[in-house]
Amino acid sequence: MFILRSVSIVFFILFSFYTTRAQRFNTDTLRLDLPTSEKTFLDSNLQILAQRFNVDATRALIIQARLWPNPNINISQGAYNTQTHKWFQIADPNDAEQSVQLSQLILLAGKIKKQTRIAETNFHLAEYGLYDLLRTLKLALRSTFFNIYYLQQTAKVYDEEISSLKTIVAAFEQQVGSGYVAEADVVRVQAQLYSLQSEYQTLVDNINDQESQMRLLLQAPPTVYILPLVDTAALDAADPHRYDLQTLVDSAYNHRTDLMIARGNLLLSRQNYSLQRALAVPDLTVGTGFDRHGSYIPNFNSLSLGIDIPIFNRNQGNIKSARINIDMNRTQLQLTQKTLEEQVMRGLQKAIDADKLYRQINPAFAAHFDKLAAAMLDNYKLRLVRLLDFLTFYDSYKQNVVQLNTILFNKVNALENINFLTGADFFNY
Repeated sequence: MFILRSVSIVFFILFSFYTTRAQRFNTDTLRLDLPTSEKTFLDSNLQILAQRFNVDATRALIIQARLWPNPNINISQGAYNTQTHKWFQIADPNDAEQSVQLSQLILLAGKIKKQTRIAETNFHLAEYGLYDLLRTLKLALRSTFFNIYYLQQTAKVYDEEISSLKTIVAAFEQQVGSGYVAEADVVRVQAQLYSLQSEYQTLVDNINDQESQMRLLLQAPPTVYILPLVDTAALDAADPHRYDLQTLVDSAYNHRTDLMIARGNLLLSRQNYSLQRALAVPDLTVGTGFDRHGSYIPNFNSLSLGIDIPIFNRNQGNIKSARINIDMNRTQLQLTQKTLEEQVMRGLQKAIDADKLYRQINPAFAAHFDKLAAAMLDNYKLRLVRLLDFLTFYDSYKQNVVQLNTILFNKVNALENINFLTGADFFNY
């Protein structure tokens, strides 16, 4: 009797915990379909907003790259005349020394144009980085959306099974004293109940983790509980056999932003090599000047030209480094292309395998199993089924639903992976 009383106390604590938890989850429920989720994501996600600012900042550098160096002016005025003992003799030009030099640096070998091209390429790379972030976060959003949905479907089965076992436990506790029910049967049912509640807690924690990630993607308040709305008919109709491998690979070559980044890096390295060679060409400084008394004649006017003599530093190291970077980025591009082709092929294989497993399931199986579970519960209440058979069936029922929802999620996740790998929405629901 002590064992039964202790188990009942634990049951009461767990029941109170889950009741409180359910009440908290029902607060601020947000029902979202996939298109609404994506629109909210695009409008609100802070990572995307930060990357957009980065794109704007990179665009501004194009303006900077087009600018010429500013001209330089140098003005000198005699401060103290040691002969007249006067300061700043500006009024009498014959007793004052003044000079003015104006110079301008002229960049040769097309440096301005080459710098501008590099800035433009960096801008395009920033754009590709934004698009690649969008592609990655979109996969996370859609995968999390469907994961939450199927985990919630699994949680419903746990709720139903836990509720049924609670009903049985309550009935047993009323009858155990009268001798109609053995105390061992009560403990066995309660042990099954606690095991289910422990599994349910793990499932709820998983759902909450996914909910947290979804709220971050949507910038939703922490108190919101997201309830995905899914078109299961559209998911059922989605077929990976609809597209051949070459179509998917071609799409990846045209739309994959990581491939665009690899191409952009190769272009950037070539542009940098061209710029480094241009930097080996000395720039020209032109100027004009006026000196009142400091030259061989009064009021001396001059023109000047200045250029470095490239004897020691001809930018050799930077040119060599830039040439090596071209080879490195060319190799990286080849690796990205090979990786892309392999990823698309493997992604299609996974999608076909997941769809094949899904198609092997009888569409009426889930509904039939649900009816059978309800009938099993009724038969057990009427003592037409032994306790052991009842508990075994319920455990099999739970495992079946978990496995079925896993198969369904694996299929849709494999299709979403194809969208991610090809850079295009081949599958929409």
